Amino acid sequence: MSIELIANLSYILAAVLFIFGLKMLGHPNTARQGNALSALGMFIAVVAGLTAESIVSFEYIALGVVLGAVFGALASRLVAMTSMPEMVALFNGSGGTASLFVGWGTLYGSEINTFTAFTVVLAILIGGITCTGSIIAYAKLSESLGPLPFPSGAKQFPGQRIVNSLLLLAMVFSCIQFCIEPSSESYWLFAVLGLALVLGIMAVIPIGGADMPVVISLLNSYSGIAACAAGFAINNNILIVAGSLVGAAGIILTNIMCKAMNRSLLNVLFSGFGAAKQGKTIEGDVKPISVEDAYYILEAATNVCFVPGYGMAAAQAQHVVKELGQILEANGAEVSYAIHPVAGR
Repeated sequence: MSIELIANLSYILAAVLFIFGLKMLGHPNTARQGNALSALGMFIAVVAGLTAESIVSFEYIALGVVLGAVFGALASRLVAMTSMPEMVALFNGSGGTASLFVGWGTLYGSEINTFTAFTVVLAILIGGITCTGSIIAYAKLSESLGPLPFPSGAKQFPGQRIVNSLLLLAMVFSCIQFCIEPSSESYWLFAVLGLALVLGIMAVIPIGGADMPVVISLLNSYSGIAACAAGFAINNNILIVAGSLVGAAGIILTNIMCKAMNRSLLNVLFSGFGAAKQGKTIEGDVKPISVEDAYYILEAATNVCFVPGYGMAAAQAQHVVKELGQILEANGAEVSYAIHPVAGR
């Protein structure tokens, strides 16, 4: 068999592993196996890609593999579970940035037709938005970004939506101009990159920290779409498949989370978050309860529902909660858990 045939068969195997891995991630009992299958699929795809393509030099590839492996190992060991959203935001930004560079590199050393120019500019556009948007999301979640200097505590300056619309129009115009006359030294391509980076900042910066999980899910989808566009640009089938899976899964998850928060997907796309009305003022007196009273209440309870929150996650109380649930079930109570689709992630 030829190397090209072996590579294509490996791509098919990797795609199957991606699909089954994604399916298994949907249930806690099989999530670990799903993650392992997806990692195996990615390893097969990378090896097949390196053997199928004509590599000029392996030194830089080896350096990238080593740095990525070290960073991934350290992150998995050192990053706390409560900091996972920030970690995912950085991963999204890394994926978008990688797609941006892959798209840009396609312009060198080969003849560019209109379709390739379109996929290249799409990878750069979406990758740029994902890059800076993810950085802002990370800064907000890690509280590295201070309060915005807007009057009256506003989350966006007056006319920001108009500015965002103008940026979007200018970016679309620049994309069209580049596709008409594609070139690696085209000023329109630099304009697309600059506008995309600015739009990523402008779109995410008004959004409150409580809405960040939805934004991260959307940025995850963007990184997948950017990877898919980069796959078309370099004619790599497995990159197209993997990017499509990530993009579709991210959009579906974003839609589910939006419904759980009584918002529409258009609110996310056009930075509608942060403009929500203030909730009602909570009235009434706090009624403290002693440990003994809590014990008697739980002992007499027939139906108990746990509602996990940030405090429980920060205290790493999941094991204690499970033990308490087992004790209540042994006492004859019916135990259930209310997991919020957004905050519960």
